[in-house]
Amino acid sequence: MEKLKSTITNMALVLTGVAVVTGSILAAVNHVTEEPIAAQKEKALADGIKAVMGGGDLTVAKTDTVRQNDAKGKEMTYIIYQTQDAQKKDLGAAVESTTMGFGGDLKILVGFDPEGKILGYTLLEHAETPGLGAKADKWFQAGEKGNIIGKNPKEELVVSKDGGQVDAITASTITSRAFLLAVNNAYKAYKATPIDGATGATKQEK
Repeated sequence: MEKLKSTITNMALVLTGVAVVTGSILAAVNHVTEEPIAAQKEKALADGIKAVMGGGDLTVAKTDTVRQNDAKGKEMTYIIYQTQDAQKKDLGAAVESTTMGFGGDLKILVGFDPEGKILGYTLLEHAETPGLGAKADKWFQAGEKGNIIGKNPKEELVVSKDGGQVDAITASTITSRAFLLAVNNAYKAYKATPIDGATGATKQEK
């Protein structure tokens, strides 16, 4: 068998063949893993909603989208998961809210009861400094120094350094401000959710 000559054309053909085969393999792997990854994210979100709403037997009765401008005029999107117990009683809602932290986007999920009191929260995404800004995951929980659980952001939550009532994370004032802003914005979005007068449920934005 004659050896393939080493020419630019032949090398290009070989590289193209390798790229096609590699692309096919990656596409196949992505197809196989796409569904399990989506299912895992869905479960993580469901677990997060249950956790920030205080646990118990609950279901997401309605999912709403609210768009509002932040203090700088930038339009932000909030996802609101309205929840009910087994007797269809309104339990409040879990709200996804994102702001800019010290290292990048800071995305949280915060639960509110029907009156607007904070039931719980969890960090969904963040790019804060490990050991400092990342402490927001625990710092504002019940029993911790910056505890916000049970508070109602009707009166905006502000760090004590800015004249507010919430202790900032040590050496992470920027992250603390960003976190509280995300909570305050989540509350405003929750309260701005349109109500369906016939059923008491919120109308989903198209």
